[in-house]
Amino acid sequence: MKEQIGKLRVSVHKFSSCDGCQLALINATESLVKLSKLVEIINFVEIGLINPAKEADIAIIEGSISTPEEVERIHKIRSITKFLLPVGACATAGGVQALRNFNNVSSWIRDIYEKPSAINILDTSTSIARNVQVDLELWGCPVDSYQLFSVMRSLLWGVIPRVSRDSLCLDCKRQGYVCVLVAKDMPCMGSVTQTGCGVLCPKLGRDCYECFGPKENANSASLGKRFASLGLSEDEVAQRFLSINNGASSFQDTGKFFKNKAKSAFVD
Repeated sequence: MKEQIGKLRVSVHKFSSCDGCQLALINATESLVKLSKLVEIINFVEIGLINPAKEADIAIIEGSISTPEEVERIHKIRSITKFLLPVGACATAGGVQALRNFNNVSSWIRDIYEKPSAINILDTSTSIARNVQVDLELWGCPVDSYQLFSVMRSLLWGVIPRVSRDSLCLDCKRQGYVCVLVAKDMPCMGSVTQTGCGVLCPKLGRDCYECFGPKENANSASLGKRFASLGLSEDEVAQRFLSINNGASSFQDTGKFFKNKAKSAFVD
């Protein structure tokens, strides 16, 4: 077993997001207290530690890049960080706010704000990896605190973390839950979604909403066709993929395909 490499300096940064992933970390109270004894948390505004410019061994990033200021800030953080770890759907796929990427943001701003020139945002909301090099990503909405602490434990001992990207279906089978797609004809995203939530929805008899993003080699196009065979309209199928993780390429491609089919049908 490798020897512990010493106290790591950990910094937590927020970008465009709802703070849910930071709250998931804070709500893991006992584990967070234990972690704070093993590492030095140097920046975490949510708990009152403000020192964003200090060099860190690990930077945990919540949120997407949605403004020019955030582009500049993430490059600065990358330059002073050894291990960059985006967490949650916003940081890994642009979040629900990435739905703006399909529309004309400037027209929205003109329609809503009295002084559009005062709003300084980008036309797109993108993942951290689309802007700087990242070392590992943890998906989820919010991120799973157990996964996060497991990664931190590995890094603390100088071990490269490994994160499973198996489909949620495997966890359903292991825990003995009935498949809601097969048994109930519910449009469940479990077969293309990576595990991590503890099969929260299927174990309650509900269909998965892809909170943890696409699994490795997800066949989203095939699942989209399956949803259509259940009687969902093209718009409804598109909405299943263009949701929390709409910026993930496999979900985005399938969502766009059905969205375009819906538009074509409307024109015809």
